[in-house]
Amino acid sequence: MIAIGGAIGVGLFLGAGGRLQAAGPGLVLSYAAAGIAAFFVMRALGELVLHRPVAGSFVEYAREFIGPWAGFASGWMYWVNWAMTGIAEITAAAIYVHKWLPDVPQWITALIALGVLLVINLLSVKLFGELEFWFSVIKVLAIVVFLFVGLALVITSAGIGDTGVHAAVSNLTTHDGFLPMGFPVVLLALQGVIFAYSAIEMVGIAAGETQNPHKVIPRAVNGVVWRIGIFYIGSVLLLTMILPWTMYSGKESPFVTVFSALGVPGAGDLMNAVVLTAALSSCNSGLYSTGRILRSLASKGEAPAFTARMSSRHVPYGGILFTAIVYLFGVFLNYLVPSAAFDIAVNVASLGIITTWMTLLFCQVRLRQRAARGEIERPSFRMPGSPYTNYGALGFLVLCLALMAFSDDWKQQLAIALAPVLAVVLVVGWKLVSARRRAAEGATALAAVAAREPVD
Repeated sequence: MIAIGGAIGVGLFLGAGGRLQAAGPGLVLSYAAAGIAAFFVMRALGELVLHRPVAGSFVEYAREFIGPWAGFASGWMYWVNWAMTGIAEITAAAIYVHKWLPDVPQWITALIALGVLLVINLLSVKLFGELEFWFSVIKVLAIVVFLFVGLALVITSAGIGDTGVHAAVSNLTTHDGFLPMGFPVVLLALQGVIFAYSAIEMVGIAAGETQNPHKVIPRAVNGVVWRIGIFYIGSVLLLTMILPWTMYSGKESPFVTVFSALGVPGAGDLMNAVVLTAALSSCNSGLYSTGRILRSLASKGEAPAFTARMSSRHVPYGGILFTAIVYLFGVFLNYLVPSAAFDIAVNVASLGIITTWMTLLFCQVRLRQRAARGEIERPSFRMPGSPYTNYGALGFLVLCLALMAFSDDWKQQLAIALAPVLAVVLVVGWKLVSARRRAAEGATALAAVAAREPVD
């Protein structure tokens, strides 16, 4: 439920509206392609987790199967992913609240959302788990209700309120065709769709804190994959059949658009409350995961020592507060450019997501190679089709990066422009960490020699 809760966030509940407006019904193809890649990433992660269940899993697997520098880089890129995702989530929360309180500035709502989630995460792991479970239940129930209602509307060709529109399969093609903006636009939407699937890897983060990972993880991995596939692909397909794609926009959730159009009193407001819960839930997951990742990095001297601090309730409050400080930048972004804050955060977060997924796929290839040499034993829960499926998924993720580079959207171009900056920061950071380690090892060696020397 934590993995589902993390994944079902603003990427679907808000982002799908803007992408439908830009790409049309063909967006379903983007969700299907990204869903296949997500399936292989999850299966690779499942095999790695069963090889060695550990908190802060991405960092540890990269360190074990690639090298210490990879653990450092992947940990910080995953942190970048969630830092930017959190900014997107609190921005989405502010956009949802704007429906009810249009006169309240967007940045104030974002700041209040951040404050509430910070308190929840700092109190206890148990409270986080309980709230995230119920957040996830609300989101899953909302999507299930939407799927049943949407399917009933399409089957009966029902009229949608006073819009003059009828729900029908024909809505997929009657409004300038299935690909009204052309197939290239569908490809360009892949980056945003990848963002929508992010956080399914939360299973790996939570694995080190489960009682019986060898029993729980395979079930969780397989369950998350097929549920997310149905929820995402099924929801987007129904959205395009219930209303013409031209009726959606990035200014509100497409689910709110549908329920508001039905003309049922309060239906739109109820769905708006649900998607608000979804945004808070996903941001809640971000604070949880970054706290664990930063603590894992700090234990190796690869993050500020403050981020390793743990409370008496087993909450890594240092890492959580560190991430929350960055979320404050998101509040400032909502003050500065409220209309573009969401897309900026999504595009930069995508760099971290793609890097994390590529790392997991490559680590599983290395695990398989070591098992073939007899160095380790592969778990019974394995990546299907490896290593060919790994290379196919890796190629797909490289394609997503290339499409961002050639996009005419300045927000995607900004994210790609930041990529070399992040690379330089990581290289410099790793050199500083390595130099500090060598100095510490040298001091230890000198102390050992001095201890062995006879005293006059």
